[in-house]
Amino acid sequence: MSNSAYALTLFVGWTLLLLIAMEAIRSYLVLSGQVASNTFAPDNEGLSPFMQRIARAHMNCVESLPVFGGFLAIAVMTSRTAVTDPLALWFVLARVAQSSVHLISTSVLAVNIRFAAFFVQIVMGVYWLWSLLR
Repeated sequence: MSNSAYALTLFVGWTLLLLIAMEAIRSYLVLSGQVASNTFAPDNEGLSPFMQRIARAHMNCVESLPVFGGFLAIAVMTSRTAVTDPLALWFVLARVAQSSVHLISTSVLAVNIRFAAFFVQIVMGVYWLWSLLR
């Protein structure tokens, strides 16, 4: 499997892992009687700040998957992984870093680190777009 295909799989897997973590906590809250199952908001409003951050981190992945995952998929489908392979695993690392920092803190420093990780992904995406269109 190419780095691009591997990175796409890891990206989807990371998105799934965030979803599983969120749903495990939600299940605990329901089973322990702390929250009614029909009261969850998509953004976990009304729950702990961590639960709100995990919902947002998951949605960040979902929102980015069509763009960045799309570039990786296009490279795989067109046999042009030479374009995306060198940075593909770095992309996943930047995505995991962004999500992890989001889960840990919303301090100014954390937000700046999170933005830096996202900016790295944007730069990679622009490079991939340019290179795939050439």
